Amino acid sequence: MSRPTIPDLAKAANVSISTVDRVLNGRDPVRPQTAERVLNAARQIGFHGVTAIARRLEHDKPVIKFGFLLKQSHRKLYQMWGDVLVAATEAFPDAHGRAIVRFMDDLAPDKAAEAIYALSREADVIGMITSDHPQVNHAVDGLAAENIPVVTMISDISTASRAAYVGNDCVKKGRTAAWFIAGLNGNGGKVSVFVGNHRYLAQELNEMGFRSYFRESAPGFQMLETVATLEEPEIAYEATRHLLQTEPNWVGLYVAGGGITGVMRALREDGGPAAKRLVVIAHELTNETKAGLAEGLIKVVLSHPAKQLGETLVRAMAQALDTDRSPTVSQHIVPFDFYTATNI
Repeated sequence: MSRPTIPDLAKAANVSISTVDRVLNGRDPVRPQTAERVLNAARQIGFHGVTAIARRLEHDKPVIKFGFLLKQSHRKLYQMWGDVLVAATEAFPDAHGRAIVRFMDDLAPDKAAEAIYALSREADVIGMITSDHPQVNHAVDGLAAENIPVVTMISDISTASRAAYVGNDCVKKGRTAAWFIAGLNGNGGKVSVFVGNHRYLAQELNEMGFRSYFRESAPGFQMLETVATLEEPEIAYEATRHLLQTEPNWVGLYVAGGGITGVMRALREDGGPAAKRLVVIAHELTNETKAGLAEGLIKVVLSHPAKQLGETLVRAMAQALDTDRSPTVSQHIVPFDFYTATNI
């Protein structure tokens, strides 16, 4: 049986002979996805130059410095995201990636803008979680003019200059939280939502979805005023204690932002019928929220699939550097998982 030829390989990979020639000889650049398809086809048909193709593709991969700007370094959630993004960068097959992770302990918009500019001096592309504010948007606009793309993660911003968004459908997530609370409280009552900061679009959309579900589908519930915790557990703790003491018909709480550990502490300390009756829905599966589920303090956790989100973000960031792609903003909506005490 004769050995597979270049025309055979081109046919198997569904590309032209000239494309195969470019992959084999490196005369002109080939898109990484196309080159990978040629390599996979070569393996499938037993093409004799597989090792040479693989070596050339590895050599030709670009070096990309992926910059990640996350919130508060003292929070275990963002430490976890840092680890996830480093792993996703190292596993990214289309480039030799280097992850640069930076944290913002001061979340003021001017400090966020400074952090964005600082990271841009180290990175080729930036993925970030920040508030939506004119100072932040101005920084992103400036980087776009310098061909340094910015991709938003988990919470979007409003400037058209950002290259992409990677995260959940936040309205759907809020409606899902409301669906759980309504379903677990047959008699109605008062419900509330805690956000970290009104400047985070994700949390604003979570609240919008939450409120819209009760307005449309569960009119037997009454919405209390939204509480902004500033992502601080102590503020969430005091707000929870206050509502337990002043709202005897409080039956549901959706924690769309930071502060869940403060909520859990208040419920543990109270221990009364109102605290035990309260249906709490939280975000992100962490060691703390797992403990809350196990103790019955939290009924449901709605969580980003961490590995999938990290991989999607890194790929979106690499694609944003591709000057041959359309400049339109891309949306990468990842599903959210939900956890209860029975499936952690």
